[in-house]
Amino acid sequence: MYLAVDIGGTKTLIALFSKRGRILRRIKFKTSYSKKKFLDDLCDALNGFKKYNIKSITVAIPGIVQKSYSVKFGNRDWVDVRIYDLIKNLFNKPVFLENDANLATLYESSGLLGRVVFLTFSTGIGGGIVENGEILPESSSFEPGHKVYHYDGKELEWEDIAAASALEKYYHVDCATDIRKQEILKDVAHRIYLGIPDIIKDYNPSTIILGGPMGKIFRLYSKYLPSEPNVRYRRPRRPNESVIYGCYLYAKKNSNSLSS
Repeated sequence: MYLAVDIGGTKTLIALFSKRGRILRRIKFKTSYSKKKFLDDLCDALNGFKKYNIKSITVAIPGIVQKSYSVKFGNRDWVDVRIYDLIKNLFNKPVFLENDANLATLYESSGLLGRVVFLTFSTGIGGGIVENGEILPESSSFEPGHKVYHYDGKELEWEDIAAASALEKYYHVDCATDIRKQEILKDVAHRIYLGIPDIIKDYNPSTIILGGPMGKIFRLYSKYLPSEPNVRYRRPRRPNESVIYGCYLYAKKNSNSLSS
């Protein structure tokens, strides 16, 4: 069995996976703004999994992983968060830490040949880059949402134009997934496409997966996206669970390499 931990800005999800990738048990709790309380809550939740025969553990970090054990969280002002030591002491099994966007990309690109760029249109625009099942080094510095484009007479970052949060604000909807009007969907496609030519030029992907909340309504706006030679657009297979399933794949792959 494999243990997956997805630390999000709002909730933390822990899931126990079978060898074949089926979720056997899951626990979710609120991610506290206090580092100490979060680590205490994490420890309490993990204790409930100690009775299982776990082969390895992957933790998805919403920020920078430093030296595989000390981390910086993108949505908190925490630094030097010793999650590796905490989990290693609890289980004494291999523990892997990786950026959450990279893990989502790993799962959503599984089974696809060539280079895949995964984009998450959520509060901001993030993502990762994988080629033939391997997370590429340039994925660690991949921040497409901060590229600046000329839009509506202004110079704006792409995420201020096309992130789900930006669309909700502009169209006065509670959730971007509620957008259904054809004219708005055409504008959504236009906003999303703004950054795609640069991504193709810089990374030469064969597939671009459009995830986050916008992945849920991919079929509604994708027909309005301009086509690009030798590039396919795809929706995510699990828009809400890409990260946790990426944790499973990463744990399985790396524990197998350790034993080989």
